Amino acid sequence: MSQDELLRLRNLGKTSAQWLHATGIHNLDQLRQLGPVGAYSAVRARGFNASKALMFSIAGALQDVHWNDLDPDYKAQLLHQLRERSPP
Repeated sequence: MSQDELLRLRNLGKTSAQWLHATGIHNLDQLRQLGPVGAYSAVRARGFNASKALMFSIAGALQDVHWNDLDPDYKAQLLHQLRERSPP
C-alpha cells in the first residue's frame, strides 16, 4: 500500500494506521463511518493496547486539527459515548 490514506491524516502515525487497518479501516470514509469512538473501540476489541489518546487523535484527524486543540466539551462527549458503549 504505497499511498496510505490514513497516514496522510493529521495525528495518525504508522502504529495507529496499522491498528486501524487490522480492524478493517483502510480509508477516511470508513473512519468517518465508525467515528472516533467506534474506531477506537474496534482497535481495543482487536486486543491492541491503545490509550484514549488514540480516540482523540482520530477525532482530530476527522476535523483536521491537532488532538490537543479539540474542544474540551467535545472530548468529554467522546468519553461519555465510550462509557455508554462499554459500561464497566
